[in-house]
Amino acid sequence: MIERLKELGDEALQEIKEANTIKALEDVRVKYLGKKGPITEVLRGMGKLSAEERPKVGQKANDVREHIQEKLDEKSAELEKKALEEKLQAESVDVTLPGKEIKRGARHPLTAVVEEIEDIFIGLGFQVTEGPEVETDYYNFEALNLPQEHPARDMQDSFYVTTDMLLRTQTSPVQARTMEKHEGKGPVKIVCPGKVYRRDDDDATHSHQFLQIEGLYVDHNIRMSDLKGILEAFVQKYFGVDRSIRLRPSFFPFTEPSVEVDVSCGICEGEGCRICKHTGWIEVLGAGMVHPRVLEMSGFDPEEYSGFAFGMGVERFAMLKYGIDDIRHFYTNDIRFLDQFKRA
Repeated sequence: MIERLKELGDEALQEIKEANTIKALEDVRVKYLGKKGPITEVLRGMGKLSAEERPKVGQKANDVREHIQEKLDEKSAELEKKALEEKLQAESVDVTLPGKEIKRGARHPLTAVVEEIEDIFIGLGFQVTEGPEVETDYYNFEALNLPQEHPARDMQDSFYVTTDMLLRTQTSPVQARTMEKHEGKGPVKIVCPGKVYRRDDDDATHSHQFLQIEGLYVDHNIRMSDLKGILEAFVQKYFGVDRSIRLRPSFFPFTEPSVEVDVSCGICEGEGCRICKHTGWIEVLGAGMVHPRVLEMSGFDPEEYSGFAFGMGVERFAMLKYGIDDIRHFYTNDIRFLDQFKRA
């Protein structure tokens, strides 16, 4: 049995020497040191040996096992070191190569325009106020003097969630909600930025979702001249001190009288060109004096208070300022377009 154990030890050492992977090495360990291995089989026959031979065979078996385990450990360490070296070699980095530029984001042009407009109106004494995008029919229409039969209430123009809830079509509901909170006591001087939604076909100048900023000023003795002064100050701050505005009569259900506001063309300086359709003016927003009915429904006495309101599309102001000819550029996430607006 001692000779057999010696033979098994030599065989195991040879197989350990030839193993070139961790798996092959593990197979050798299981083969010789496992419970069903040949060394265990030899030990099971010790019952047939004499009392003098048993200790010698047992000692030899332990020596063989320890020697095999020692060689297994050595070989395992050798294979692991080799594998690590190969991995490091495969993953090596040439530190002399030029580095890769890390792409950095930038403020979206619409975000930049919203913040710029907010800053201008904050400087004029307005507060920024926001409200829910999913709005009730009452605040989106009824409180703004839009009766049931008004075309703007048609299902074809609005995204309805239920018969009484819809995605807001304007930020005017924020004005109604704010006036209600004041409980008939002025002044109310706010601008309301946010997303609005209308059922429209997307093209170069239209989108079913866009950004809007509306303004409201309610107090004692507010006049149309106050509205013109505020809007003129805003336009000259946003577009430049050389620009002027004009007011044209118009109609909105929530203002009376109502006006369309034009700004003088900055390309031709009022002489007429393709951009302004040879008129010298570009339409930029709608405005007017708050309708007495709107004031009354929001808790204000129209005999005591008056006010003006205005609304503008942020995309239009961004397109005019940066010379962008397609509103879809704002939403397609083309990195080439967005890269143009990075700031130092």
